[in-house]
Amino acid sequence: MAVSKKRIWGWMAFDWASQPFYTLGLTFIFGPYFASVAADYYMTQGAGSDLAGAQAQSLWSSGQTIAGLIIAITAPFLGAWADRSGRKIPWIALFSVIYVIATWMLWGLTPDGTRLIQTLIIFYIGFIAAESALNFVNAILPSLGNDNEIGRVSGSGAAFGYWGGVLSLFAMLLFLAENDAGVTLLGTAPLFGLDPDMREGTRAVGPFIAVWFAIFMVPFFLFVRDAPRVKGAVMRGGTVLSDLKVTFKSLFVRKSLGYFLLSSMFYRDALNALYAYGGVYARLVLDWSIIQIGVFGIVSAITAAIATWLGGLADQRVGPKPVITGTIMLLVVVSCFIVGMSRTSLFGIALSDGSLIPDIIFYVCGAAIGGAGGAVYASSRSMMVRHTHPDRPAEAFGLFALTGKATAFLAPAAISVFTFMTGNVQLGFLPVIFLFLIGLFLLRWVNKDGDRAEWSAS
Repeated sequence: MAVSKKRIWGWMAFDWASQPFYTLGLTFIFGPYFASVAADYYMTQGAGSDLAGAQAQSLWSSGQTIAGLIIAITAPFLGAWADRSGRKIPWIALFSVIYVIATWMLWGLTPDGTRLIQTLIIFYIGFIAAESALNFVNAILPSLGNDNEIGRVSGSGAAFGYWGGVLSLFAMLLFLAENDAGVTLLGTAPLFGLDPDMREGTRAVGPFIAVWFAIFMVPFFLFVRDAPRVKGAVMRGGTVLSDLKVTFKSLFVRKSLGYFLLSSMFYRDALNALYAYGGVYARLVLDWSIIQIGVFGIVSAITAAIATWLGGLADQRVGPKPVITGTIMLLVVVSCFIVGMSRTSLFGIALSDGSLIPDIIFYVCGAAIGGAGGAVYASSRSMMVRHTHPDRPAEAFGLFALTGKATAFLAPAAISVFTFMTGNVQLGFLPVIFLFLIGLFLLRWVNKDGDRAEWSAS
């Protein structure tokens, strides 16, 4: 049965609406601002600049660790419940409301850091809401086309989202986010009379994200509906717990699915860490301003949009597994540069004072992270569809959500520990490399065509 183009575009609207949280909030505007405020706060408590930076990164990663644990615990139960009831849209609506309220409240983080912990909690409540809604949105993907079409749809949706990230970042940099001189990228004061001394232009990122999401989720709720229940159908017997038990047992039988979920558990965790700490790294290690980080974000997001769209086309032609493998290899190389580079040296080789080499390399790294990360994200959704039973899509994506978050705390926790033990922000990224390599190794046992052929034969 042909799928309505309105339904596909409505589904893709979620990527467009939610991407600013990751682009502006997690990575390029709020994350670095939070790190800067936290580092300044710790220095007022007597810490040196290096230790204060390490403590700021450790605090940020601790928040992500706790949020990841909460998502890991709740995702399988929510997914199983949605699978039994057949309803996803009400859950998406609930988490959307929580998301809008939480992001609006990010305005409260003032430069003196008096609301530091409170704002950290609020930010990660928004993060939990965004990720929980995404789980239900992904479960709709299998109904948007056949196996050959899904890769293109997933890639196009992710690319569409990145363009939303680019546009929102442009708007923030041109009109709101101020640099150390108190002006935006246009050289003017922030709009609406916002006070640069109180960093109100940068703090406006929270309300901006909230309003953006509220406006652009309208097409989703207009055109995307839950599949109607068959007349006379009843909810199957058993409980949510019994459903989960059956689902987990299936992993021991479906080898390709088991290895894919295990592999993606590691490489998705590493990728999320790169997104979460890219801007923090630029601020603490390279001493970039918020404006510089924003320009870096634009380059990264544009590359991500183009590469993700091309990745979707490649997925349609050769399948998702080669796309995932190639992008992980690229991300390992990028992570090695992040660990081996500082403001004054590159892999132990001293650089001259004021050298632009670290800045140039990090711009290239950002473009690679954006492009490779977008492609691996879209192709991972496509690969999951190839392991999805046609009659139980929510169950399969419940597993995908579970494994994606079951160790979501691992990279942030490992970064926290390595950063604390070494007192060095760069060395704190070593666990990311290990996680990518583990994921790449496990991917070798994944069937490039999934395991649908086994069901067809049975």
